[in-house]
Amino acid sequence: MSEAVSHPTNATFEDIGAVLRGHQSFVLLSHVRPDGDAIGSQIALGTALLEMGKSVRLINEDGLPESLAFLAGSELIELPPAAPVACAVAIALDTATKPRLGERALHATSRATLWLNIDHHISNPRYGDLNLIDSTSPATGQILYDLITCLNLPLPATARDALYVAVSTDTGSFQYPSTTAHTYELAADLIRRGLNVGQINSQTYDELPFRRLELLRALLGTLELTPDGLVAHWELCHHMRLDLALRPEDSEGLIDTIRAIRGVQVAVFFEELSDGKIRVSMRSKDRRLDVCQIAMEFGGGGHALAAGLRMPGPLAVAKARVLKAIDRRVAAMQNNL
Repeated sequence: MSEAVSHPTNATFEDIGAVLRGHQSFVLLSHVRPDGDAIGSQIALGTALLEMGKSVRLINEDGLPESLAFLAGSELIELPPAAPVACAVAIALDTATKPRLGERALHATSRATLWLNIDHHISNPRYGDLNLIDSTSPATGQILYDLITCLNLPLPATARDALYVAVSTDTGSFQYPSTTAHTYELAADLIRRGLNVGQINSQTYDELPFRRLELLRALLGTLELTPDGLVAHWELCHHMRLDLALRPEDSEGLIDTIRAIRGVQVAVFFEELSDGKIRVSMRSKDRRLDVCQIAMEFGGGGHALAAGLRMPGPLAVAKARVLKAIDRRVAAMQNNL
C-alpha cells in the first residue's frame, strides 16, 4: 500500500473477520517501546489466530519488555529478522502512525500484501488497507476483546490473560476517565473465563525492579512546578539512564506520580534518548487542556488526556518549546472561563 493513501472509513468486524479467516499467514506488529496494551494485544490476537491454525509471527522493533515476560505467550514476541518475512497480512496494533512500528519491523513486513490497522488513538491517520480505529475505547485490547467475542473467534487462556493486562495497564488499572461500564464488564467476563485476577495484578504491578525506584528518586530531584502550579514536569538525561542501567520500560507509568499532585492539570516527562532526540510524554486531567493537540504541534499524537512525541534536542531547547506551547493552551483556557 502506498504511504500516500489513506482509508478514512472504519472497517466492520465482519470485514476484519473475513481477512482473518480468509488468509493463512500473518505478522502482528506494535509500536516501539511497547507497553502492556501493545504487547498484550499482539499476544491476544496472535494466539487466537494460532488456535485457528494460522501461521503467525509477533514482531516488535524493541522486543519484549522484561516487565511483561510473566505473560504466557510472551515468548512469541521476537525482534525483527534481517530479511523480509513471507506473509500475506500485516496487522499493526495500538500504533498511532506507521513509522512508530520501527524501520526494521517495517522492512520485515515489506512483503505483506494487505495491512490491517487496529488502534484507539484519535490521531491515527488510518494508514491501513483496512482500519478499525475507535478513539472512544480505553485500550486496543478492548477493541480486540469485542472483535474476538463478536466474531466467535477462539479465546484461549493466553489471549484471555493478555487482554486483561492490555486493558488494565492502559486504563491505569481501571482508573482513567476513558474507563467505561463495558470495560468493567470485559474484566468480569475474563474472570468468569478463568482469569486469576489477584495473581495477574500482582505480577503486573507488584514485581518492580529496584532500579525503577532508583529512577523515581533521580526524577524527583528534577521535578519542577510552573508558578501557577498547573504544570508539573521532570526530566531524564541520557547519562542517568546509563548510570542506573535502565531498561526502556522502567519509566513506564511514572508520569502518573506527578500527575497526581493536587492542583496539577498537566504532567510532562522529558526524556533524552541515545540519538539526541527528546521523548516527551504528557498527561492531562482536563479535556480543555488537550495534550494530543499540543503533541500534534510537534508531530506527535495520542489522546486528549495522554499523548506523546519525539522531537530534536537539545533537552533544554525542547523543554522550553513544549512548555511554551502548554502555557499558551493554559492561557487560552483561562481566558475562556
